[in-house]
Amino acid sequence: MTDFSAEGGHGAVPMEGIPVEPQAAAVRSDWPLYEVFLRGKRGLNHVHVGSLHAADPQMALHHARDLYTRRNEGVSIWVVAAEQITASSPDEKDPFFAPSGDKVYRHPTFYAIPDDVPHM
Repeated sequence: MTDFSAEGGHGAVPMEGIPVEPQAAAVRSDWPLYEVFLRGKRGLNHVHVGSLHAADPQMALHHARDLYTRRNEGVSIWVVAAEQITASSPDEKDPFFAPSGDKVYRHPTFYAIPDDVPHM
């Protein structure tokens, strides 16, 4: 025998086989994490400004625009899936960067930078 309920004024509704809780929709925290880089003016570098979750790269780009350029701060936005970023560890700083320490000619300490050169 099937149980019936008239709850909510809809008449006799069968209660067997009906899930009590609706299926959980995709939660936004399940979406991939994207890192957002913004360039403030032409000629400057992109700077990391934050992270966000999005279903795909196009959605991440639109959300990044809405979140990080509300006051016309930027001229260019990059979004990168966080899982695609490979970074060196701060603990490996000395052994990882040691090969460049003995090449002093690569450091700009021997050159005079003119005053009219911007962003140096």
